[in-house]
Amino acid sequence: MVRRTFAIVVKEFRHIQRDPRSLAVMFLIPVVQLILLGYAATTDVQYLAIGVVDYDRSPRSRELLNAYRASNYFTPVAFLPDVKALRFEVDRGRLRGGLVIPADYSESLERTGQAQVAFIVDGSDPTIAQTAFSAAQAVGQALSVRIVEERLHINPADQPGVDVRVRVWYNPEMRSQNFMIPGLIGMVLTFITMMMTALAIVREREWGTIEQLVVTPLRPIELVVGKVIPYVAVAFWDLLEILVVGVWWFHVPVRGSVLFLLQASALYLLTSLAMGLLISTVAATQQEAMFLTYFIMLPSIFLSGFFFPVDAMPKPLQFISAFVPLKYVLIIVRGIILKGVGLTELKEPVAAVTVFSVALLLLAASRFRKRGL
Repeated sequence: MVRRTFAIVVKEFRHIQRDPRSLAVMFLIPVVQLILLGYAATTDVQYLAIGVVDYDRSPRSRELLNAYRASNYFTPVAFLPDVKALRFEVDRGRLRGGLVIPADYSESLERTGQAQVAFIVDGSDPTIAQTAFSAAQAVGQALSVRIVEERLHINPADQPGVDVRVRVWYNPEMRSQNFMIPGLIGMVLTFITMMMTALAIVREREWGTIEQLVVTPLRPIELVVGKVIPYVAVAFWDLLEILVVGVWWFHVPVRGSVLFLLQASALYLLTSLAMGLLISTVAATQQEAMFLTYFIMLPSIFLSGFFFPVDAMPKPLQFISAFVPLKYVLIIVRGIILKGVGLTELKEPVAAVTVFSVALLLLAASRFRKRGL
């Protein structure tokens, strides 16, 4: 049995070597995704380009502008003559917003201690707009408190009140890379193993070589194991590749056990391999296999919490997400890498992945027949 299985493994490795497209998908795509997600797919909103319409042109207005500049959320890139010019620059997409300081700004501050300014936010991108809205208010409130302290000669340390000191655990800098890159491990494990397993079996059928395998002494389990072992090896290589680049280039901390991460990944591979086998029993061509893979992957990415938190989704979608295996492996991977937790804390998602693995393997085995390949 071992010799026959090994022969299939060698045969499949040779197929991979002779197919440059498969090599590119398996080894280059994870690196490209890592770079794109590490740099482009970020939820950090900083240094938004804004315009400034300063009708006051006083030391007080410059103090306000410096407060917004120092927050690191905003970067004044254009000083405009009026609001009409500001609207034009926002409309053309050059600016994300603008600060409008009225002509009586400093006079109102000196006379009454109060003044109003306008902060324009481009709401066409709700994510950026919400962050910019909150940051603009926070900067204004902080400056207001400082002005009150100066006018009344108040020492804030001597005043009564509640001092709320926020502490951020696990990701103190709140870097998007620390969240995205561990999630990429689960996505790559799913995509590579599921698609490549389905294509490896469907390819034999499409090329007409399956009949040659049918007449050999190979048993179905030997054929399947021999075909999936190369892609399991590739998946683990990609996993280590992502870990190394993530730690070395993006400085993502790995606080948990790498051994436990590999063990959990191996358990999840059974799930994605079983899904690939199921696809191979349905698809007649490699093109159909790829379409089915994408059909499963896209909902999985959006419903697993890879980009958007599951808790923020409507209740029906939260219910559907409970049947997405990728959701649980993301919890496991992020828990190990970012929080440094082990099996005790992750026993529920590990149990869910185990149930999915067993159920999908049984379903794939029931549909998979050597003569039905």
